[in-house]
Parts: sequence; C-alpha cells; structure tokens
Amino acid sequence: MLKRSAEVFWQFFLLGLYSFGGPAAHIGYFQRNFVDKLNWLSEKDYTQLVALSQFLPGPGSSQVGFAIGLRRAGLLGGACAFIGFTLPSFLLLYAVAVSSTTYAGNPIVMAVIHGLKLFAVVVVADAVLTMFKAFCQESRTIAIAVASAIVVLCMPYLHTQIALIGIAAIVGALWLKPTDTGTPPSFHKQDSQPIHWWALALFVVIFAASPLLDDRHTLIGIFNDFYQAGSLVFGGGHVVLPLLQQTAAENLTNDQFLMAYSSAQAVPGPMFTMASFLGADLHPDGAFAGSLAATIGVFLPGLLLVIALQGAWQTLTDLPHLRGAVSAINAAVVGLLIAALYQPVFTSAVANGIDMALVIAGIFALRVLRWKVLLLVAAFMLIGPLLPV
Repeated sequence: MLKRSAEVFWQFFLLGLYSFGGPAAHIGYFQRNFVDKLNWLSEKDYTQLVALSQFLPGPGSSQVGFAIGLRRAGLLGGACAFIGFTLPSFLLLYAVAVSSTTYAGNPIVMAVIHGLKLFAVVVVADAVLTMFKAFCQESRTIAIAVASAIVVLCMPYLHTQIALIGIAAIVGALWLKPTDTGTPPSFHKQDSQPIHWWALALFVVIFAASPLLDDRHTLIGIFNDFYQAGSLVFGGGHVVLPLLQQTAAENLTNDQFLMAYSSAQAVPGPMFTMASFLGADLHPDGAFAGSLAATIGVFLPGLLLVIALQGAWQTLTDLPHLRGAVSAINAAVVGLLIAALYQPVFTSAVANGIDMALVIAGIFALRVLRWKVLLLVAAFMLIGPLLPV
C-alpha cells in the first residue's frame, strides 16, 4: 500500500506541475493519464467520479483526483493524490503572496497588479457566461440566478450568500420538476455502497462548530472561515470567488483579493489554492501557517464528502427532490458570481474607457480567438505598466 501511495503522489505531483486550464482541463488530464494510459480505473468508474464531483460542493477536479487516489490506495492514497496535485500551486501562490507584500507600493508592481485586475474581469465574465449556459437552461433556474444576483447586490454580506444557498435548495426541492434537473447516469443498483457516516458526521460537526470560532486573526479562525466557504461552493472553480471575497473582506483590500484571484489563474493546479495566497495575507506574522490553514480549510469539506458518499451517490441522485435542490443551488451560485463580477471585480479594476476596452478585447481573445489563459495573463501583465496613471 505504501508503494502504491508513493506512486499516486508522484503521478499527481507531475500533473500538478503543468495542469493549466481550470477544472474542465484537469478532468481531461486525469482521464488521459489514469484511464487511458495507466488503466487505474475503467471509463465507467471514472465517469461516476466526475458525476459525483458535479453533485457535491467543493473543488471538482481535486475531488476527482482524491477519489482516484482513494480507489487506488485507500485513504493514504487519497491524501497523497490531493497533496501531490495541490503542492505546486500552494507553494507558488504562497511565494507570490509573500513577495507581493514585500514589494507593495512599488509603481511597477502596482501597474502589473492593475493589469492583473483587468485580467480578472475578463476571466470572471467568461466564467459567468459559461456557467449561466450550463446551469440556467430554463425559465425557473434563470429566475433563481437573477433573484440571487439582485439580493446579493443589494445586501452584499456573507450571511446573505449562505442564506440564499439554503433557500435555493428548498425552492429547488419543491419547485423544480425532475425533468428540469437532468437525468442522472444509469448505473446498476448493486454498484451502490453504504454511506461512510463517520466522514459525513465529521463534515457536519466542523461546519456547525466553526461559526463559534470566528476570530480571523488566529489560525483556527482562518481555518474555520475557509472551511465554511469550501462547504458552500457548488460548481467549483470560479464559484469560490464570492464566498472567499466576503470571508476576507474585513481584513484584506480589494487589490489584495484580486491579486490572489489573478495569481491563482496564472499557476497550474486547482483554483481553490487562491486560499493559499489569502491565508498568507490574513496571517502575516506566520504567513506559511496561515496559508496552510486556509488551504486545508477550503479543501477539507469537499474531500470529506467524497469519502462519505462516493459509494452511495447513485442512489441519492435517483431522488428527484435532491436533484432539484442541487440544480437550484447551481443556479443560485451563478447569481452570486454575477454579483461578484460587479463588486469587487469590475468596480475595483475598471476606472476608464481604456480599461473597459481592454476587458472587451480580453473577452474576445479568450472566447473567440481561444487564447490560452497563461498567454492572456502575460499580455495583461505587460500592458499594465503602459496604461496611463
């Protein structure tokens, strides 16, 4: 088992070094490596894991990777898969966070940050368009997304976002018809396994206890805040943006937050490692410990849910009311992302017509010309110092 776990770590570490492109690209990397090349699992089993990651809150691609390691070498294998895939981006974002604090105020650095803030507008706008198309396909889910955006724009608080997700789940369970939510893949009932209740209980206990420890200046407080955010992020990737923004709003500037988001786009690996940057900024007296606490906090809920439900999820997704709840939650988080696109992303980055023109050009380059994200990052970093102050 130790040999298998070491193999799992090495394979995922190599992928973590070059897995650019976000969750959808990561899913493709995993399939080519673990299904087509190494034959660690069948295509049917892999499809089940991908579907599970879409059903649960948390970082989708990291959950798939964790589940692959879990199947290959048990809990130790799952931990090795997660650490291997996350370690490169964690170290890179920690280093960027520390260096950005050191050079804060330098005119060139500030100009580059301005370029990266404009890049963030482009990427979040692209994510909104993509997710709206995926999760808001009929009038009821569109209505949920629009209502969520309106409420959050009028009441931009973390508790508002959490309440909206809960209300959306209830509304979806009662209001959305089974045909509105899509039909889950058909698998044999004998494939289903029991729920691992200990993991589900641990998830619930930490989630329930964490609001009682809300001092963000301590490591436990940082862990708790990011655990709350990771527990409520359906859709993965960019959806973590509005929750993390509210989590860090009292202690970090919009510039720091958007720098974290842009940096996470520029490195390989999971998007959720922007928590590594934010944790370092939130705990400057022990930046590495803060980075580690935030990173573990934001990833742990999704990983616990994979342990709990990976064998039983087919049975759960046969329940139409549960599918309705998940569909409504996905629509609601599209609304949250629309609100985040305006505040803080757009309002903190776009100051004049030239900025807006660059955003439009960036969206065209990303969606029409199909520029790679890394090329777009480089372009905006170079353009930033050329813009008028």
